[in-house]
Amino acid sequence: MTTAPQQAGPDLTKVRPGPAPHDPVPPRRPRTRSLTRLLPLSPAVILLLLFLAGPIGYCAYIAFTDLQLTGQAHSSFVGLANFRAAFKDEEFLNAVWLTLVFTVLSSLIGQNTLGLALATLMQRASKPIRTLTGGIVITAWVLPEVVAGFLLYAFFRREGTLNAILDWLHLPSQNWLFTLPILAVSFANVWRGTAFSMLVYTAALNEIPKEITEAAEVDGAGGWRRMWHITLPMIRRSIGTNLMLNTLQTLSVFGLIWVMTRGGPGDKSQTLPLFMYEQAFQNSMIGYGTAVALLLLVVGALFSLVYVRLLRTEV
Repeated sequence: MTTAPQQAGPDLTKVRPGPAPHDPVPPRRPRTRSLTRLLPLSPAVILLLLFLAGPIGYCAYIAFTDLQLTGQAHSSFVGLANFRAAFKDEEFLNAVWLTLVFTVLSSLIGQNTLGLALATLMQRASKPIRTLTGGIVITAWVLPEVVAGFLLYAFFRREGTLNAILDWLHLPSQNWLFTLPILAVSFANVWRGTAFSMLVYTAALNEIPKEITEAAEVDGAGGWRRMWHITLPMIRRSIGTNLMLNTLQTLSVFGLIWVMTRGGPGDKSQTLPLFMYEQAFQNSMIGYGTAVALLLLVVGALFSLVYVRLLRTEV
C-alpha cells in the first residue's frame, strides 16, 4: 500500500526579515525640554505677573514719590524721603512696637500655645467632647473678621458681657477697650485664630507613632517629659509652619482692630496696618502710606526667614 507523499512545510529555521527599523529620534536639547515643560505654566505665570508682581512693583515705585490723593496735580520722585520721615515719626515707631506686641501676644504665644493645648487634650477626650469643642473653635475661625470684631467689642465694652460677669462675681470691672486696648484686641485675635493652629497640630500629633509614646510610658516618662522630649521634637516642622503662617496673618490684621477700637484710644492700639491706612487714605499721603506698607512687608519677610531657617534644621 502506497502513501501519498507529504508536502514539505515551511522551513521554521529561517527567520523572516522584519520591517526596517526606524531611524533613532535625536534627543531633545535640555533648553527645548525645559521650555516644553514650562509651557503649560505660562498662563499662570502671566496672571501672577499682571495681578501680583505688577501691583507690587507699582506700589514700590509709589513709595519713593510724594503722591497724594488730593491737592496735587503731579507727583515727583523723592527717593528715600518717605522712609527717613517714617523712622523719625514717633507715631510710626509706636505702631511698630504695638505691632510686635500684638503679634507676639496673639500669634506666637496665644494661638500657638492654645492650639497645641487643645489638640493635645482633644486626643484624649471622648468623641462627643471632641466634636463639640472642635465645632465651637472652628465656628470662631470661619466668622467674617468684621462680625468677630463686633462680637468681641460687645464682650469687652463698658456695658459688655465681661463686665457683667465680673459684677456678678463681685469683682472690679473696667472699660477694657480704653484701659487695655492692645490686650483686648490680642485676645480677640487669639479667640478667632486658634482653630487654625489646633487643626495643624491635630494632624501633626496623629502622625506620631503610638509605639514611641507607649514605650516612653513604659519607661516611666510623665506627660510633661513626653511632651518635651518626644512630641515637640517630632512636630518641630509643623510648629515652624504654623508659626510662619500665623505670624504673616497676624501682621496684616486690620478689620478686627478697626471694628473694636479704630486704633484708639489715641494710638494705643494702632498697629502698622491701621497707621498705614490713616496716612494713605485719611491724611491723603499715598506715597508715605505705601512706604509704611513696604516696611511692613520687610517685617513679614524677616519673620519668614527665621521660620524658613527653622524648617530647614533637621530634627
